[in-house]
Amino acid sequence: MPHTPKKVSLKYPIPKEVSRVTKTLRDGGFEAYLVGGCVRDMFVNIKPKDWDVTTNANPEQIQKLFLETFYENDYGTVGVVNETEDETLKVIEVTPYRTEGAYSDKRRPDTVSFNAKLEDDLKRRDFTINAIAYDDSQGHSKGHIIDPYGGLSDIEGKILRTVGSPYDRFHEDALRILRAVRLATDLGFTINVETQEAIQKTAQNLKEIAVERIRDEFSKMVMSKNPMVGIIMCEKLGLLDYIAPDLKRGIGLEQNGAHIYTIWEHNLRALQHSADRDWPLHVRLAALFHDVAKPETRRWSEEKNDWTFYGHDVVGGRVTKKALENLKYPKKIVDVASQLVRYHLFFSDIEKITLSAVRRIVRNVGPENVWDLMKLRACDRIGMGRPKETPYRLRKYQSMIEEAMRAPVSVGMLKIDGKKIMDVTHETPGPRIGFILHALLEEVFDNPENNTEEFLARRAIELNKLNIEELKKLGEAGKEKKDEEEEKELAEIRKRHGVK
Repeated sequence: MPHTPKKVSLKYPIPKEVSRVTKTLRDGGFEAYLVGGCVRDMFVNIKPKDWDVTTNANPEQIQKLFLETFYENDYGTVGVVNETEDETLKVIEVTPYRTEGAYSDKRRPDTVSFNAKLEDDLKRRDFTINAIAYDDSQGHSKGHIIDPYGGLSDIEGKILRTVGSPYDRFHEDALRILRAVRLATDLGFTINVETQEAIQKTAQNLKEIAVERIRDEFSKMVMSKNPMVGIIMCEKLGLLDYIAPDLKRGIGLEQNGAHIYTIWEHNLRALQHSADRDWPLHVRLAALFHDVAKPETRRWSEEKNDWTFYGHDVVGGRVTKKALENLKYPKKIVDVASQLVRYHLFFSDIEKITLSAVRRIVRNVGPENVWDLMKLRACDRIGMGRPKETPYRLRKYQSMIEEAMRAPVSVGMLKIDGKKIMDVTHETPGPRIGFILHALLEEVFDNPENNTEEFLARRAIELNKLNIEELKKLGEAGKEKKDEEEEKELAEIRKRHGVK
């Protein structure tokens, strides 16, 4: 297909290290164009994550032009290592124009040929918005585009469509089915009708795609600004069966009086709130799955005249773990997300909460994850249609978690106990052991990092050399300091959270 260059002005500047690569190729006697996602992103004023260049040079010719490159694939892509303005190293991918043979495994082409023209290279690409080449030889404000498939018009109209027949594109690489939804979600685009129909009719081809590739596209969708839209689109187009089918069971199922949304919509709104707050992947996954087990635990209570969901947190933790394992997420993400789901109902009545209960929660999810549990509670609340993320009850929870996690304020929070002290000092039970414990407590008030068994055991041996009166004096000082410090610290924590 012949092309007519069009002069355009990009909305995002091209970094110098990228322009150096295209200039080096042209100075070497070759053509060079920016292509693919980086061009698309520049037209929508998004900072490109990656920079791709296409050229009529073959891999060996590309490598000869640059000092530092690597070439470790069958598709001609050469990584050119370049230095940025802040002196960090960045890889620019340079790929020869190519044509591709059949995709017998619905993943990658059986053959690749580098005897191609720019038009051939653009023709093999997935979507029109990714099939635009940009010539930066005249500088950023004077560049030209080669756009044989109307990609720029689709960007302006916020439409996603394939290059040529969507059935051909999706049979070539079935992951494009899911990528279409992910891109539309990322960019806020609409998928055109023909492409939607092809997605629905070819969705079963996702069964032939490696789970890791599906997981990566799903994660990008979950980490987008509008994941709720993406998940709804996946369900509408029949893709959710191949990603997270457990979520579908909540569609249309009403909840009890505290909820104004169905289970399905509640989970999606919880996910969306986590995205609105820009929280990390494991929190977003936990928000999406937190009520996944409500359908199987849903029972009608004649006594309450309403639905109950007893045990959905426990069952949900197991379902989430299995679902994320099936998607082959890293063990750490699986463990943390499923634990957050398991304990998302950690409190119910602030008047009955005890610090010991809070400490058990901190122990169960881990101190490093307890604040993410609070984030999940906020997602749950907003997902119910509540107006505030941190009402008094949640602020009270936050206050009590801080109280439970602060430096030790009782001998029971020391990393040593009376039995261990008797073992290392060879003392028998008696007042000396209590005095030593309180003297140790005083020492860790100002230096919480000393609350280790090794330090406290060594210090206990030293303290045991003191006479009983000296020990008693140190122990009583420890008690007084404990009471004083505890009262000051609790007052400060509660003041900060606006609770009593």
